[in-house]
Amino acid sequence: MTRSGLLYGISAYALWGLFPLFFKQLQHVASLEVVLHRMVWSLVFVLLVLGALRRWSWLRDALRNPRLLATFAASSTLLAANWLTYIWAVNNGHVLDASLGYFILPLVNVALGFVFLHERPRPGQWLAFGIAAAGVLWLALLTGHVPWIALGLALTFGIYGLIRKLAPLGALEGMSLETMLLAPLAAVALLWGHQSGGMPAHDAHTWLLFVLCGPVTAIPLLLFSAGARRVPLSTMGILQYLTPTILLFLGTLLYDEPFAGPRLAGFALIWTALLLYSVDGWRHRTRPAVA
Repeated sequence: MTRSGLLYGISAYALWGLFPLFFKQLQHVASLEVVLHRMVWSLVFVLLVLGALRRWSWLRDALRNPRLLATFAASSTLLAANWLTYIWAVNNGHVLDASLGYFILPLVNVALGFVFLHERPRPGQWLAFGIAAAGVLWLALLTGHVPWIALGLALTFGIYGLIRKLAPLGALEGMSLETMLLAPLAAVALLWGHQSGGMPAHDAHTWLLFVLCGPVTAIPLLLFSAGARRVPLSTMGILQYLTPTILLFLGTLLYDEPFAGPRLAGFALIWTALLLYSVDGWRHRTRPAVA
């Protein structure tokens, strides 16, 4: 493990956690319009990166592979749904629900691995999953409805990660192909929306924020990719909790979202599950070395 790799990983997860500070600046814009601009300007940014790195050789083979295109059409759809859910949650006072979604994401990954990859979770992982399910059920009973924001974020990103795990393209190439598939549709929707009057005109500051959606989206992903190549996967697994922890602090301390009593009890169950999950993973990794 290198110091630079650790710094890349921490930077990626910290930036993902600080996303509300940026997207709150676009609170006056409809969430769907923000997502559409995010698609378009992300493509512009990744094309600039590909041009600077001269990494175009993969594109010809990718565009000639219908199965690969279908795979990334599915992953890009899930990514768009995740972006829309996240931005709507942040701009409508549900930062804590977004935090919960990314806290339960590792346990959703366990369930997806069991169902789709025929992985066999260890007893400790099953216990963690059961406690987390109890926490989600408690929050559902508390609010009177299923915590759809948290579950939506966890499921869309979990299934997205599953598809990307099985796809052959790297982080930059995969994101480039996803935005190539999304951006034309987004551009058409934006043009139609503005011409039909369904989307209002914006000032220069808002347009600057739209353009910045590109690097804001792509830079953490590139940092994550660089970090993942330099540090063990187990370390990245621990660092991933940095994102929902920052979201939790932003939601409670900066945006004054309620977080006490029964709701805190639901989060406590989730944190207990994550602690069991992390301890079980650590014990499993160190056992062969001890033997």
